[in-house]
Amino acid sequence: MLDTRTDVDLTALAGSPLFNDDLAPVPLARRKWRLWNYAALWISMSACIPTYMLASSLIGGGMNWWQAIVTIFLGNLIVLVPMILNAHAGTHYGIPFPVYCRAAFGTKGANIPALLRAFVACGWFGIQTWIGGEAIYKICATFLPSLANGSAANFLGITPAQFVCFLFFWGVNMFVIYKGIDCIRWLLLIKAPLLIALGLLLLAWAYQNAGGFGPILSQPSMFDPGQPKAGKFLAFFFPALTGMIGFWATLSLNIPDFSRYAHSQRDQIIGQTIGLPTTMALYSFIGVAVTSATTIIYGQTIWDPVDVLTRFKNPVVLVIAMLALCIATLATNIAANVVSPANDFAHLAPRKITFRIGGLITGLFGVLMMPWKLVADPNGYIFTWLIAYSALLGPIGGILIADYFLCRSMHLNVHALYQADGEYRFTNGFSLVAIVALLVGVLPSLPGFLVNVKLLNANHIGAAWVTIYNYAWFVGFGIAFLVYANLRLATQPSRKNEIVIGTAKDA
Repeated sequence: MLDTRTDVDLTALAGSPLFNDDLAPVPLARRKWRLWNYAALWISMSACIPTYMLASSLIGGGMNWWQAIVTIFLGNLIVLVPMILNAHAGTHYGIPFPVYCRAAFGTKGANIPALLRAFVACGWFGIQTWIGGEAIYKICATFLPSLANGSAANFLGITPAQFVCFLFFWGVNMFVIYKGIDCIRWLLLIKAPLLIALGLLLLAWAYQNAGGFGPILSQPSMFDPGQPKAGKFLAFFFPALTGMIGFWATLSLNIPDFSRYAHSQRDQIIGQTIGLPTTMALYSFIGVAVTSATTIIYGQTIWDPVDVLTRFKNPVVLVIAMLALCIATLATNIAANVVSPANDFAHLAPRKITFRIGGLITGLFGVLMMPWKLVADPNGYIFTWLIAYSALLGPIGGILIADYFLCRSMHLNVHALYQADGEYRFTNGFSLVAIVALLVGVLPSLPGFLVNVKLLNANHIGAAWVTIYNYAWFVGFGIAFLVYANLRLATQPSRKNEIVIGTAKDA
């Protein structure tokens, strides 16, 4: 196809209060990411400890190995669709996620989806930091057993030693943020091999100690006839599937932060398709196999790989494994959980909030959210954390896709996206249509969430509302999509004279 890309004149935008260098459209010269760059990005981000814990949590909930893998693979195939669709605008116009949101939510209203996505990232930042801090704690406890034996949990629910190690690893993250992302590029290059090597080490250990893969993969599903949860598979499967979608629902929104560097739509589409579902399935298989093996070896299901590693008798092996985990977790945290929220917080006040300040805000919220409670048990991890935020992010995805593809036919006025009084100002900077659609999309899942966190009795609202919560992402996405599309198409003026600037190569 003919390359119709044109650079946006950044000097014309530089004086806008909605502009800073981090939020600016990416110039053509910097749009160099190819297919394998996106595949490598997803391999790096998917090969992480939370992926392992995701698979393990399904085993802990009663699934056998193939049920867990199919659930994860299917969930990632589903979330890949909005991922690719939302990535289109980033590739086409070179704009980041908060700026993309301005078209649907307004120049000020874009802060609503940006902050919702940012606060979820804060939770993930905290979870990754907790994992790294816990690894440091286990290393210390290996050489100083008194740390593990002589400490009692404090009012936060963890021991003082655990909290100190958590804060230490948090400080390392903050130092890297202060120095800038460039200083961890080498970490990102070795991060995926480190985690894959660690996973294979665990897999080999499980194979040897459980008597081969036969016993590991023959563990029955607790939903089979004669098992404790017989006949209840679907009741667990659908909320679990929603949780799997929720796992990357964050990136399915802010993927323009990465796709704006793409050379073409083909590169981002094929690269993401290769990298995301396959890596999630393969690395989660390691989690499934090792978790199943712990049931055979220890008579209990251990779904946290840090706890599994502590069973290793050789202190040298333990320390090397934990250090690899810390380095890889650090790299993942900065790449996946700081870049995007830093941009989102910067969107609040582009002239005052820099990347460093946005990263610091992310880190502070990550501590306040007490991440050790989010991953304390499989049910809390899936049914409270993953499904709850999918209920928020699903409607946002529905609104963005309806606006960009259905209402605007993929046409955006890039200059107007940076104008406080331009066509995307709507009502004092807020799109009432988008806000209404967001609220309508979220509300059906609210009763079920309140029941799940035990703030409401299920008997008082009826089983139907609890069931809706199990499908939170699907329900929110679908309702918000339909409400937004109908309201916007009914109220928007003709766009015959719209000036479209900054198109990009599509093939």
